[in-house]
Amino acid sequence: MTGNRHIIHVDMDAFYASVEQLDQPGLAGKAVIVGGPSAQRGVVSAASYEARQFGVHSAMPMAQAVKLCPQAVVLPVRMARYADLSRQIHAIFQQYTPQIEPISLDEAFLDVTDSLGLFGCAEKIGRDIKDTIKSNLGLVASVGIASNKFLAKLASDLDKPDGFVIIYDNNRQAILDPLPVSRIWGIGAVTTRALNAAGLQTIGQLTRTPGHALTRILGNQTQHILDLAEGRDDRAVESDRDTKSISSEQTFAADTEDREFLVSILLHQVEEVSYRLRASHLQARTLTLKLRDSHFKTLTRSHTLDHPTDLTHILWQEAQAVFLQWHAKSARALRLLGFGVSGLSVEGSGQGQLFADPEEEKQKKLDKALDAIRNRYGKDALKHGQ
Repeated sequence: MTGNRHIIHVDMDAFYASVEQLDQPGLAGKAVIVGGPSAQRGVVSAASYEARQFGVHSAMPMAQAVKLCPQAVVLPVRMARYADLSRQIHAIFQQYTPQIEPISLDEAFLDVTDSLGLFGCAEKIGRDIKDTIKSNLGLVASVGIASNKFLAKLASDLDKPDGFVIIYDNNRQAILDPLPVSRIWGIGAVTTRALNAAGLQTIGQLTRTPGHALTRILGNQTQHILDLAEGRDDRAVESDRDTKSISSEQTFAADTEDREFLVSILLHQVEEVSYRLRASHLQARTLTLKLRDSHFKTLTRSHTLDHPTDLTHILWQEAQAVFLQWHAKSARALRLLGFGVSGLSVEGSGQGQLFADPEEEKQKKLDKALDAIRNRYGKDALKHGQ
């Protein structure tokens, strides 16, 4: 790798399911599915690799997953346990660099460019991190290393599970060219079908096609897509210390316009984000929904609250209202749904309300009680709205 930057992408393998197998050794080697109950239109949050062999994947309706893999052990989400292990994983990252960009509980980018003098080459740092996670926590991570974020994330996914891949400048195109065009960020199912219909199956075929021919399919995204296809990505790693928001998003294996399914996904995201707020002793003033359709058009819808909050009940009420307002006016199939909060402040640091709202005080006690149960017993069976 001869680029100016040295980026590592760490992605925990089947994180939620792997944690369940770790905590219950009897589940090792068995098909494990983590998510909501099928009777309540639950969805799959994670599936072990044993379950994935039967076609089970995240965001799939649980009822469908159980039909595909009836022998699977289905377990509820234990967000507190996963968040605790995520914090321990990030503590390992921080031993090597402060430049960490969390993507979710189970993956992050690390810029180790300024750490090479202390710890050696990026390969050594990547292997040390992978080995430390395994020895200290008993979990397996896949690691990708490259000169930019796109290539590093691509590398971490090339040899899963338990992968370790480095993309150098001199092997970059040899790795990229045979891959399907769908591996490029920004190319969704609809665009993939359009490219395939034009005879473009692989990234190599894409890069050898004249730009004017691609513009008919890719529009104003043509140059951006070509940059990625040739391994160019200038985005910097945005470290946690610089972050101004907390978010959770889900890309679906197939575009969906099922309102109840999307609402259930949104509820799960609100619960994750609000838990992370409280765990970090933060409150948020603004909430934002991210909606990406089958044509890769991304919309955001935001709402600013009267005062900062970390309460699941309030964030869920507002997020649901924003989503239903969008759905009533512009309902269409989505390939991605996300929920995030911004305008963060330390809990108690802002100007409080003159008189406490009894309902908010009740919800605050409920959230604290649920968090305490999750932290103590590692169970997430108690969920808001159920």
